[in-house]
Amino acid sequence: VQLVESGGGSVQPGGSLRLPCGASGHTYSSNCMGWFRQAPGKEREGVAFVYFGGGSTYYADSVKGRFIISKDTIKTLFYLQMNSLQPEDTGMYSCAAGPVNEYGGCPADKAHYIYWGQGTQVTVS
Repeated sequence: VQLVESGGGSVQPGGSLRLPCGASGHTYSSNCMGWFRQAPGKEREGVAFVYFGGGSTYYADSVKGRFIISKDTIKTLFYLQMNSLQPEDTGMYSCAAGPVNEYGGCPADKAHYIYWGQGTQVTVS
């Protein structure tokens, strides 16, 4: 599976950005797709996830109500719509794909995800 992100950039506080992630290759085994971010000097954290099997979504508390993850009907494109951006949202955003866990969900644990994009920088200032 190959993942390619785009859509990063610089935005003022309160602004919006949309990050697409294109997936190619054998995506049939990767029913969890999502976004992580890493700010300078901090651990990579899970932001939002979507289960392609049923469309369930999961969000970090810090982005609930502001970010929306959505997917295409086929597993080739998914998006992170980021609204009301704040300086603390600054970081390198990476999309990732992996299987569902033993409970049928998409965990926020970065160790669970197998495939990663190269990342796209988001700066809010």
